[in-house]
Amino acid sequence: MPKRNGPTRRAMLQGTALAGAAAALPLTGRAQSIPKYGTTKFDYEVVRTEEEWRARLSEREYGILRAGGTELPKSDPKWSDYSAGSYHCRGCELPLYSSDWRAPLSHGWVFFYHADTDAVLTGLDRGNPYRGDAPQMGGDADLDPKRTLIEVHCRRCGSHLGHIVYLDGNLVHCINGTSLGFTGAA
Repeated sequence: MPKRNGPTRRAMLQGTALAGAAAALPLTGRAQSIPKYGTTKFDYEVVRTEEEWRARLSEREYGILRAGGTELPKSDPKWSDYSAGSYHCRGCELPLYSSDWRAPLSHGWVFFYHADTDAVLTGLDRGNPYRGDAPQMGGDADLDPKRTLIEVHCRRCGSHLGHIVYLDGNLVHCINGTSLGFTGAA
């Protein structure tokens, strides 16, 4: 696994007020019914077999989009590129974000104030056991419901994009650059 420079994404996200607010919510027996990563039933428009996903995506892309991993901070060039254009899902090409809504935060991922209308879905991310070449966000230590994060994923194919966090005074979408394709403005 590559050497980490600076804090992990999990540590950064847990330090946000949003994570703190989630930890303060009272938990009942319903918390036990939260499905594990990737087990929810939803009829996505784009459905592929695992073999098709693996053939379409690189190992790193698969680890993030399909297994819910995350990239190291500043490891994708999109984190610091503020060119005009639009961002789409690497898994299915659905337009997701406009550069008009980029948040100029320097924490190492791609941040947006909001997504395009009806482009993303959210869910609960209680961690996952993925341990591929993309650093994993979960693992057994992260299954504590007090550490639940709000996951952002593509509404058309279900690919994992990132999380919604409260950071530097803004509620923003913290997105893996690897999850996104980019088309520059004409």
